[in-house]
Amino acid sequence: MTNHNKKMQIQIANEYKNENYRQTVWRRFKHHKLAGISLIVLVLLCSAALLAPWIAPYPPDEIVGSFASAPSKDFWLGTDQIGRDVFSRLLYAMRISLLVGLMATLISTVIGVLLGLIAGYFGGVIDMVIMRFTDMIMSFPYILLVLVAASIFKPGLWTIILILGFVDWPGIARLVRGNVLNLRESNFVKSSIVAGMPLRHILFSEILPNTVAPILVYATSVVALSILDEAALSFLGMGVQPPTASLGNMLNGAQSLTVLTKQPWLWVPPGFLIIIVVIAINFIGDALRDALDPTTRKEK
Repeated sequence: MTNHNKKMQIQIANEYKNENYRQTVWRRFKHHKLAGISLIVLVLLCSAALLAPWIAPYPPDEIVGSFASAPSKDFWLGTDQIGRDVFSRLLYAMRISLLVGLMATLISTVIGVLLGLIAGYFGGVIDMVIMRFTDMIMSFPYILLVLVAASIFKPGLWTIILILGFVDWPGIARLVRGNVLNLRESNFVKSSIVAGMPLRHILFSEILPNTVAPILVYATSVVALSILDEAALSFLGMGVQPPTASLGNMLNGAQSLTVLTKQPWLWVPPGFLIIIVVIAINFIGDALRDALDPTTRKEK
């Protein structure tokens, strides 16, 4: 090994030592090329969804052309069965599907984190009751539980968000509980208890920050799963209801053999967009898992 290479290695090692935690996570994340590409794609799609009122050439619910016309210079992705512009509806549908994914994940994360913190910290009877209730929820087939809940309540955007939010929390609760069981025996938590710190401080300022990393990684998978669930329920007519556009109910017309074989512009764009969004979120989640892992020693 030459002196130049040794100096370079020493310089790189010193740079790593001077990094803070966020810089280390970002450096590790950047090594995942697919995750970087996925992040760019996801930012572009989210930006297009947020700017839909300014980007969409037509109102999403307005009849602007002939029925089920093929793509043209006036209608880039054609029109649907009643003459609405598919491209405009796709932009607004993406807003709805992303909203469902993010809000359902937020609700399930809050519930799961609170129950996991309580069960893991207090233990005993409280832990047993919460975990047995969690096991009971997880014992039901997931999609069956979602379908039953969706059939009981009136279909709609916020109904789907609440259903998915209240169904997806058990996994996060078990994850948080497992981390809290380890953290509550650590010296910094015991010293806070001895010092007489309030319970709120111990749970949310000492324990929770040290379990944010696995929560964040798990939440990415919940976002992707919620988007898929919304698409499935809306496809079956039990989710977001027309005329509001979502990626799922845009696929509803694909149940017709004529649409499947002769009018692909009605189902290929929303189906392709669902695939792209879910794959991008999963790649980002995988990269976050590696970047946030404190046991990672290998520096690429």
